[in-house]
Amino acid sequence: MKIDACGLSCPEPVIQTLNAINRGAQQVSVVVDNSTAMENVKRLAASKGYTTTVAPQGELFVLELSKM
Repeated sequence: MKIDACGLSCPEPVIQTLNAINRGAQQVSVVVDNSTAMENVKRLAASKGYTTTVAPQGELFVLELSKM
């Protein structure tokens, strides 16, 4: 599942990610445009048992979440 959360301030990127997790997504790709949202999504993912890799792309962060 892909989530484009660019331009959204917290907690909206976290809420969208949580909704995807709650729908049973095993892999989620989240794009955010600020470090606060990146850190908050990473914390959520870890708390729900997902591993996260972050790939900076210019001013964006692409987070790849995978269920452990």
